[in-house]
Amino acid sequence: MPAPDGHLKIKRVAIDTEPENTVFLSRQCAVYRPEEFRALKKIEVTSGGKSLLATLSITDDHAITAPDELGLGVQAFRRLGAPEGAAVEIEQATPPRSLDAVRRKIAGEVMSPDEIKAIINDIAAHRYSPMEIAAYLIAAASFTTTDEVLAMTRAMAASGAQIDWDAPLVVDKHCIGGIPGNRTSMIVAPIVAAHGLTMPKTSSRAITSPSGTADTMEVLANVALSIDEMKDVVEREHACLAWGGHVNLSPADDVLITVERPLSIDTREQMVASILSKKLAAGSTHIVLDIPMGPTAKVRSQSEAVRLRKLMEYVSAEIGLVIDVVFTDGAQPVGRGIGPVLEARDVMAVLNNEAHAPADLRARALLLAGRVLDFDPDLRGGMGRKRAQELLDSGKALAAMERIIDAQGRADKPACAGELTAEIIATHEGVVAAMDCFRIARIARLAGAPMDKGAGIDLFKKMGDPVKKGDALYRIHSCFSSDFEFAKAMAHEHSGVTVDGAPVRKSVHT
Repeated sequence: MPAPDGHLKIKRVAIDTEPENTVFLSRQCAVYRPEEFRALKKIEVTSGGKSLLATLSITDDHAITAPDELGLGVQAFRRLGAPEGAAVEIEQATPPRSLDAVRRKIAGEVMSPDEIKAIINDIAAHRYSPMEIAAYLIAAASFTTTDEVLAMTRAMAASGAQIDWDAPLVVDKHCIGGIPGNRTSMIVAPIVAAHGLTMPKTSSRAITSPSGTADTMEVLANVALSIDEMKDVVEREHACLAWGGHVNLSPADDVLITVERPLSIDTREQMVASILSKKLAAGSTHIVLDIPMGPTAKVRSQSEAVRLRKLMEYVSAEIGLVIDVVFTDGAQPVGRGIGPVLEARDVMAVLNNEAHAPADLRARALLLAGRVLDFDPDLRGGMGRKRAQELLDSGKALAAMERIIDAQGRADKPACAGELTAEIIATHEGVVAAMDCFRIARIARLAGAPMDKGAGIDLFKKMGDPVKKGDALYRIHSCFSSDFEFAKAMAHEHSGVTVDGAPVRKSVHT
């Protein structure tokens, strides 16, 4: 069916242009002259009362876009929300007015809450290009006041969906990240559920790590829950372990992250706004925050950790959240598995009380679960850790996890560890003196994690363990030969494990 006069028809073009909205216009367009738009950075696309800003690309291939069509890349098509074939029109886009506030920030001025709200709303609506987002982030990284952090947190929480659980106590637990294998949330949530507290745990997918909680949980169950599905699971089982990106919580944060990571911008101010905005939007009232400290962790000193804790506590109090900050050891990875399948294996070993389950993962999960349970007014003060262990030892936490998995939708086919393997061996006798969390995580990502659920690293030695020449320190798992070669090459250059002050460099195939 032809579009009305002066309109084009929408066509979905299977091109991934994340994070930008991109549209495609034929050079032989029957309605518009492409030359009129070529100098524009953005155009506004409108269909049936819905609109979005997008970057325009001109095409000479009618297989991509015919003269009477406007092609929308995957992101633009999804965000506009109009069906294929619907009538659409385009016009010159007016630059977001909030960019004036960004320019003032670049000049060193302090932004008002209204200016910050306008910036965050425009970012959430994808009105900023990656270059404009980068300008905002870099300006904010130079200096951000405490009041600006508070305003940013509130604006980010209000930029998307907000969940109300109609309950006086809704608990959560969050780790600031940076430590491979630290999948405590998947143990804490079923312990808390078995106790009877409400814990709607939403987690992110990995961005620069080998696995996020959502990636690991997806090995066992569906994590792409809608808000209604999430509420149903929590109502029945007291907890869930879902992917936060699917329920549109603090969407501006998800956009910001796509630019933050390549630029390695990770200020404590932005971190506070990111974490607390999502917890506020998720309806949490009480949060345990895990801050690992270590030489290769995100937070590397006690003074840095204290500054972060104080900012977290201040903003939490202002937005009505109760927060308990816990400092933990971030000197080395937690557990043995690094990568979705291997981490899921460790989690289930702890929940099953298996003899070979990683003791450090179990101990850390019990510590954090205990702190969450201490929020329960009906539990005697300081008894949370003991109660958590009772629930784990008795098998009640495992039973709760199995119910959560079934409620979310159990994975049809269990994923397996990658079959391409290489072991990194010790070249001399000694003791494991240090482990570089950042490098080990990079090797696991090069191996294919988290894209390939079975890719990653299986650790055989931890800090303080004695090592003999020829002992395997860890095993790399991959699913594709190219990834396998990349990971081996990096591990051979420097394994990330230091034995008596000397890094291990040799790999052996098995």
